[in-house]
Amino acid sequence: MGCSDDQGRILLDLARKAIAIRLGRGEAPGSGEGYADLQQCQATFVTLKKKGQLRGCIGNLEPVGTLWEGIRDNALNAAFHDYRFAPLSADELDEIHIDISILSPAVLLDYTDTADLLKKLCPGRDGVVLGSGAKAATFLPQVWQQLPRVEDFLGHLCHKAGLDKDTWRHGHPEIRVYQVQCFAEGAA
Repeated sequence: MGCSDDQGRILLDLARKAIAIRLGRGEAPGSGEGYADLQQCQATFVTLKKKGQLRGCIGNLEPVGTLWEGIRDNALNAAFHDYRFAPLSADELDEIHIDISILSPAVLLDYTDTADLLKKLCPGRDGVVLGSGAKAATFLPQVWQQLPRVEDFLGHLCHKAGLDKDTWRHGHPEIRVYQVQCFAEGAA
């Protein structure tokens, strides 16, 4: 991590241009070749909101290409391939607000029991990956804004993973944490 504000604006512009060109509006984004610092491999997420409500969110917990490619591809996937929403229409383009998140590598959180887990998580800072067996899900650190109580955050994360909401209390799931550098367009 460690992008400058200028680089964040460039990546936000990339995300918007990638979506716009797919909708037949605007000019195609460049290849990113002129931005050496944006050619590093990092995991990314792109979140779209419309009137303050989630409209799409897709990303990767592990790098799948350069930062430039990850933002471009995840912007397109959030706009057109998030199974929770219909594909974005051209009429919606001017109404969406784009956030991008650049993730640090996720690290295993070693904890002994639920009390220890509650002490070790850092609300507002940690993104969390919760997994049990073949089921897993993540919440970006921004989700703490909607779910500030650790118990609620973990319960909803279990539900998102397709697990019982109390799995975090009794199942000792694997927990990995990461941090993000977030850049956002103007107010949603």
